[in-house]
Amino acid sequence: MKRILHLKSSLLGKESYSVKLGNAIIEKIQEKYPNNELEELDLVEMKMPHLTPEVLHTFFIPAEKLNENEKESICLSDQLVTQLMLSDIIVIGAPLINFTIHTSLKAWIDHITRPGITFGYGENGLPVGKVTGKKVYIAMSSGGVYSEAPGNTNDFVAPYLKAFLGFLGMTDVTVIRAEGLKVPGLKELAMEKAIESIKID
Repeated sequence: MKRILHLKSSLLGKESYSVKLGNAIIEKIQEKYPNNELEELDLVEMKMPHLTPEVLHTFFIPAEKLNENEKESICLSDQLVTQLMLSDIIVIGAPLINFTIHTSLKAWIDHITRPGITFGYGENGLPVGKVTGKKVYIAMSSGGVYSEAPGNTNDFVAPYLKAFLGFLGMTDVTVIRAEGLKVPGLKELAMEKAIESIKID
């Protein structure tokens, strides 16, 4: 059975292009792997909290030494890490907002980046990702075209997410773009082209 995790980070809810693209990716995954379990997490709707000094502090304390307040503060992070670890396929909805990702997705990233749990360092001092064996699809949407010059110099979504995911050990990453969504002559077929481009490994 394939466990699928769908992360949404759009301010537009059901009208969001990244959500629609993510749903189309999920549909094709489910066609290929009919025996699956889908879990969806709307990071905006749940008001994903930003990392606080108190929560960050608990990341460096052994679990058995946490007091009750510290256990409570780290509870969400623990849940998100467990959810990620149990997933086989992750679909990340990532609309480009002001050249980068929405803060809700960044907050999720901060909560799952756990020293000794999702990453570590080898004897040579280089980072070692501990979240391995995952397939990740990024459902990226943008009003302009950022997959090629000149727009690609301002794309801090796909390169950043690929770098971060790779740091944690998720190197099998496919970016699927719905772009030019606000460009006359492109927007009319942008979603159709994006959905047609979906290929499931």
